[in-house]
Amino acid sequence: MGSLPPLQDLPSPPSIKPPRISETTLLNLFKSQQDHLNYFFQNLDLSQALSFTQTLLNSRGTIFFSGVGKSGFVANKISQTLVSLGIRSSFLSPLDALHGDIGALSSSDVIVLFSKSGSTEELLRLVPCVRAKGVYLISVTSVSSNALANACDMNVHLPLERELCPFDLAPVTSTAIQMVFGDTVAIALMGARNLTKEQYAANHPAGRIGKSLIFKVKDVMKKQDELPICKEGDLIMDQLVELTSKGCGCLLVIDDEYHLLGTFTDGDLRRTLKASGEAIFKLTVGEMCNREPRTIGSEAMAVEAMQKMESPPSPVQFLPVIDHQNTVIGIVTLHGLVSAGL
Repeated sequence: MGSLPPLQDLPSPPSIKPPRISETTLLNLFKSQQDHLNYFFQNLDLSQALSFTQTLLNSRGTIFFSGVGKSGFVANKISQTLVSLGIRSSFLSPLDALHGDIGALSSSDVIVLFSKSGSTEELLRLVPCVRAKGVYLISVTSVSSNALANACDMNVHLPLERELCPFDLAPVTSTAIQMVFGDTVAIALMGARNLTKEQYAANHPAGRIGKSLIFKVKDVMKKQDELPICKEGDLIMDQLVELTSKGCGCLLVIDDEYHLLGTFTDGDLRRTLKASGEAIFKLTVGEMCNREPRTIGSEAMAVEAMQKMESPPSPVQFLPVIDHQNTVIGIVTLHGLVSAGL
């Protein structure tokens, strides 16, 4: 039996270079997609788009969206956009609809069916069932004279030059124009319904936009036992614990009626120590505090507090919160605002 050759004598496997794409190739793809989208914009029938938008605006029921595959994802996303604008909308899976979910439909509803070809079997099976419920049917397709368009009450044709895919198969341009069309209509509905910024924010309470339009100073401020307070006659060195333990980086200097007299910060402490040395042991907070601090009211928007902190001549890390009688009722800190998601 022959012996195996030494390991070092075995031929090395051929090196495989990882695939790469050139900048020129990528740029050309973006330009091609831009051309395909321009074709859509230049050939869209605005009268169809207007009729579609007006129909959704006039709907007294729920606007349902449906589709299969990539078109289904687009339909679902557009439905979610309408919901975020306070418009009654929902996505209806064509498969689930045929197994009971069609019970959600009523004669006052509208259903929008997204399909590039207009020959999607699942949607064609759904049409007669939806029609039996008295629902108004709209198809959104990109192929002319298709079966789905002929079966619906209204059709919107989305002009498609071709897919960006080299085989003209992968739905990448067709879904892009579906999304552009649906989202543009959503914004048109937003404007027609006179949706205010505050109403929009109320539908997005967890997002930064919503928080900036909903949260007030009173919602994020520290109060009562959380406040780092002292009197103007208190010695600075006696208030070090109060200065450092409340996590505000300052002391709120008040009188017996809780009126704000000034503020003393950890920065003031460092400057006083540098300038006074051992004399700091005899200095009172009132002697070294800032008598004209920036303040804010509890009903102001939290985002306004952040803007005030960052305003010239120099940024600050906190704002005392006072009422109309200059009484301290809280403190809002930059850390607190950031922690709240603003």
